[in-house]
Parts: sequence; C-alpha cells; structure tokens
Amino acid sequence: MAYDPPIPETRVLAIASHVVHGYVGNKMATFVMQSLGCDVSAINTVNYSNHTAYKQVKGTKTTAEQITELYEGLKQSNLNHFDLLLTGYMPSAEAVQEVGKIGRDLKFNASTKPGSFFWVLDPVMGDNGKLYIPEDEVPQYKALLREADLILPNQFEAETLSDTTITDLSSLATAIQILHEKYRVPHVIITSLRLTSDNKTLPSRPPSRDASAAASNEHSPSDTPKLSAEISHPSTWRTPDSSLHPPSQAVEEPENLTIIGSTATSDFKPRLFRIDTPQLPLFFSGTGDMFAALTIPRLIEAVNAAPDPTPGTLLSSLPSWRSPDSVKAEELPLAKACQKVLASMQAVLGKTAEKCRKEMEDWDREVERVREGKGEEARRDSEMRRHLALTRASEVNVVRFVKEMVCPPEVGRFRARAVHIRGNGEREEGTGEKEEGNEDIVVTKRELEETKDEAVQRADTGIAPA
Repeated sequence: MAYDPPIPETRVLAIASHVVHGYVGNKMATFVMQSLGCDVSAINTVNYSNHTAYKQVKGTKTTAEQITELYEGLKQSNLNHFDLLLTGYMPSAEAVQEVGKIGRDLKFNASTKPGSFFWVLDPVMGDNGKLYIPEDEVPQYKALLREADLILPNQFEAETLSDTTITDLSSLATAIQILHEKYRVPHVIITSLRLTSDNKTLPSRPPSRDASAAASNEHSPSDTPKLSAEISHPSTWRTPDSSLHPPSQAVEEPENLTIIGSTATSDFKPRLFRIDTPQLPLFFSGTGDMFAALTIPRLIEAVNAAPDPTPGTLLSSLPSWRSPDSVKAEELPLAKACQKVLASMQAVLGKTAEKCRKEMEDWDREVERVREGKGEEARRDSEMRRHLALTRASEVNVVRFVKEMVCPPEVGRFRARAVHIRGNGEREEGTGEKEEGNEDIVVTKRELEETKDEAVQRADTGIAPA
C-alpha cells in the first residue's frame, strides 16, 4: 500500500540511550520517527541488554569522548547536515557538554538559513522528587536551555530547571514563564502532570512495587539497578494496578494525566494550553521517548500547515518556528502536534495494556496449575519471575502499531484547551462568553509574579525547590 509521509524529507540526529531488547531511548525514538518519514541517525549514550525496570541489566555507558568521536566521524565525511536534533539521556556532565558542542555546531551549519534547524531537548534527569543523574549534570543541562528550541521536562525536571516548586497551575505557569524569559526557550511542554479537580498538582507518584524504586545516582550495569532515567524514562502514563498494589494512603486520584505546553510570545510571555488524557492501569517504560519522537514529525506537519505569518513568509522559515503573537494558545502548531501525539499514544498504550492483561492472566493460571514450592526463597523466586513476565508483557512494542502512529484515531478527544492568565481585577469566570473548548481562567498575574519572585530568590540563594 502506498504511503505518503506527512512531512517533507527530514534528517534527524538522535542522541539517547539504546537497548537490545525492548523499546526505550533511541530504540523507541528511531523507529517512531522513521515510521512517520524521518531519516534518523542515532548516537547511543548507553548500550544495555534491556531497560532497568527489569531490575537487572548488562551493558556499558558511552563516554563523552566516544560520543564526540562518532560525531567527528560523521563530520569528516560531510554527513553532519541535519534538520533536527533530538537529545535524551546523557550519562555524565561531560557527555552533556559534548552534546552541547554538537548542537551548537549543527546550529552554526544552519545559521544562514533561519528555521532550517530545530533542537528538541528532553532533559532526562529524574522523577518522583529525585535525581537519577549525578548532581553536576544539572547546571550543564541549564546551560543547554538557551540553545534548545523545544524542551520536554516532566514536573520534577521542570521544577529543577526553573527553581520553582509546582503545586498548582499558577506555579506551573511561573515555571514555564521562567523557562521562556530567563532561558529564552521558545517552546515548552511539561509532561505527565497529575492535576486534582481544583487544579492542584500532585507530586510525582512513587513507583509501584513492580516498577521498582529509583536507582541511585551511581550504579553500573553489573549491579541490580532499579527504575532510572537512563533507559526507563518513567515520566509518563504510569499508574498503579490497585489490585496488585493497594495505595498506602487515601488521596484524590486524578482520572487523567495532563500535559501543559506553551509557545512564547515575541516578549517571551507564555501562551499556555493543556490536554488531558485518560490514565491507564499499568506502568510503561519508554513513553517519554515515544512522546518526544512523535512530537517531532507532528510539529513539522503542523508548522507546514500553519498560515503564513506574513504574505510570502512561511512559519518554517522563522527562527524556532515561533508563531505570531496573534495566534491563540489552543491554535498553536505545538498544540496541534500534541493533539495527534496523544491520540496515537493513547491508542498504542491502550492496546498494549489489554495485551498485557491477557498475557498475565495466562501466566497466573499456569502458575496456579504448576503449584510452585513453599518457603521464603521460593516466594522471592516466584515474585521475581512474575515481575519479569509483567515487565516483558508491558513492553510498548511499537513495531506492531504503525497504523496508530501514522493515522491516530479519535484525535478530537485530545483537543487542546487554553489556560488563561487573567488580570488581578478580573472575576474568576472572566468577562464575556467563554469560547467553546477553552479552559476557565485560572491564573492571576499577581499569583504569577509572586511565585516568580519566590523562584528567583531560591535561584539566587541556591536553595532547591521543596
């Protein structure tokens, strides 16, 4: 069957982790982008047997020198002309620095043609209130922010980069405004937010027992690593199976996960939109990588479909593809891209969850039939074997879901809604009729400035967000 890619020919350099088995890091991102028409070249920052949710792994990390050598090999043969750079997990501060040099070199190559190069930075640093990387990587990531066109932090990573504790939509808007204003990041998407009915954010959930806890900052493949940012990217679409892992305390459990995105105006003010997606009762590895990889072709598609900012000028020819200030938040190309991204992901993950459920039902029936031995050692062995079976059954096997990625179903369910910033004297419900599909006005300018002042004080004193 003939297939016309939704985007023009696009060369992408992807710098991220790699696994032999499973779909995380570059193993996920490369196939996803290729399925939508991108020509992908990959530099792998780790080479592991499997991702760390299995609790056991073999392999090696790539040194900063090896990353540079691979890029220099491309450069010496004139193969370093890329339209887009996607960067994910980096194993050391030195690696972050070297990737920054690669990004700046690619930007310099494209400097005579605005809009011809775009850098998507996924700052894979941690989750659940903990860093999964050495602390000396954080300032190196902050140094890269001004170079990137789009960043994709989760809630914890956004707090770390903006020095802002995110507790509600007001503080979240402040974090995004700081990223826009202080670091001049044109586009921001904060992923995997858990919002209560009154728009308060919940802390990132501790991993379930099967998903395991966060890894320490220093571990080698010969250890028994647990969940880590290296190749699990656990920032999205994780919920506990209550039948397996009863909650330790009663809290309001949101039915949805939320992303909040923004494209800065010409004076670097946020244009906020939100999209909610139903939670699924399973832990998935690699969903952050899948989100980033789908966002790239869908953003290119949306930018090419956008109206010309001025007669005869394409949006794709403007630096960072930033829309004119007149474009509403929910109409931004970034919002249009996220709509299709989430539609695809919900379809893929929903089918993966159903497949996993059936496989584990078969597994449990077989275990019951065999009737395993008794004693503590037999119990631990049984738990580990079930954990490995569950982790294997929940792999997001994207090669089976090309149709859902190319033709996302039910796109209308994931329409972006604007999050407004109202003036200090305006009523909560706004003035005039609310446009269909728009979010209620929820953030005041005074709240925004107060939260921003607190963040600036923390940054000045070196105090980390609470």
